[in-house]
Amino acid sequence: MLSRTINLYKKSFAGLSKEIWLLALLQLINRSGTMVVPFMSMYMTQQLGVSKTAAGFVMSCFGVGAILGSLLGGKLTDRFGYHKVLKFSLILGGVFFICLGYIHQYMMICICSFVLAVVNEAFRPANIAAIGVFSNDENRTRSSSLVRLTINLGWAVGGSLAGWLAAKNYLYLFWVDGMTNLMAAFFVIMLLPNITHHIRSKQEIYTSNNSVWRDYYYLGFIALKFLYAMCFFQLFTTLPVFMKEDLKLTELQIGWTMSINGIMIALFEMIIVYYLSQKNAIRTYITIGTILMGVSFAIFNILPFGAMQVALISTIVITIAEILTMPFMMTYMLNRSTDANRGQYGSLYAVAFGAGQIAGPFLGSMVADYFGFKPLWWMVLLFCVLVGLGYSLLFAKESSTVKESEV
Repeated sequence: MLSRTINLYKKSFAGLSKEIWLLALLQLINRSGTMVVPFMSMYMTQQLGVSKTAAGFVMSCFGVGAILGSLLGGKLTDRFGYHKVLKFSLILGGVFFICLGYIHQYMMICICSFVLAVVNEAFRPANIAAIGVFSNDENRTRSSSLVRLTINLGWAVGGSLAGWLAAKNYLYLFWVDGMTNLMAAFFVIMLLPNITHHIRSKQEIYTSNNSVWRDYYYLGFIALKFLYAMCFFQLFTTLPVFMKEDLKLTELQIGWTMSINGIMIALFEMIIVYYLSQKNAIRTYITIGTILMGVSFAIFNILPFGAMQVALISTIVITIAEILTMPFMMTYMLNRSTDANRGQYGSLYAVAFGAGQIAGPFLGSMVADYFGFKPLWWMVLLFCVLVGLGYSLLFAKESSTVKESEV
């Protein structure tokens, strides 16, 4: 049994390019400092004394900036390549994170959060394009999963450390987030190859045949991913506030609870993805994982256990849901794109998350403010079930169209 498990781990990591490992290392460094966004709502409500709705609006400013940054990053990536976009996004993002920690006027926080998100989120489509460049059809899902693994491993380290730092001084979060961005930029400059053969001319990039806007099934996928992201981002905004105010957990306990997500993904995602990807049922995994995401939040209304126990159970369920959705959503996107338009596809993929980061935290915070957290968790469950059914219908329609075209 032990030898089979070890062999499974070996197979799941075998055959990946050294550049993918470098991208994974880059993400490990960068995400180890991811502290500001998950603790921003608590910082605004506990430290600056604003309402949950006002804190939610700040997170929405992050989301608006993320949308613009993702669209801009996609265009720049297709035009100039992933390397330049990664480099400048990380450098500017690091500087703005540090500056944000010294701003205490509410409107200026909103503006700085917006600008920070624009430069910081340009990173995502460039990173997606880099994964596409350094992977192939056989190992694409595992390549994206390895990068996600190090993202979540970094999240586990950063989440646990962030709770400890926040208990001492919230300013430390901004400095650590900024410095890890700058360290990641150094690794891009020094270690990551700058492959330019995939770059196309401006005219070639935006011809109608290459345009993502003609891929209607992908646009439907993106619309559903936006709705999924609205629910997912409750994890970083309303959920920490709920744990603090209703469950009465300390910042340190919240940090450790959230770090469980990253630890589980680091330990199990690669072998689960390796096993599941052989079944060739990525559409089924996305549908099931989306519904399970809603269940993870509804658990707070269902289980009668103590605060820490129910928080841990919810984290475990949401981690399983994430493993079933995120890697295979990425694979779906990469498989539908080419070297000439991967920036476009990646930017819309990131935009869906950014738009969800606008609507999700703001609407979730409003529901929590006026009706409480219990109705919010029921709404998240209902939303996820409907989105899961939407994915099922979309994939069924897509499969029937493909079969008709083959006849």
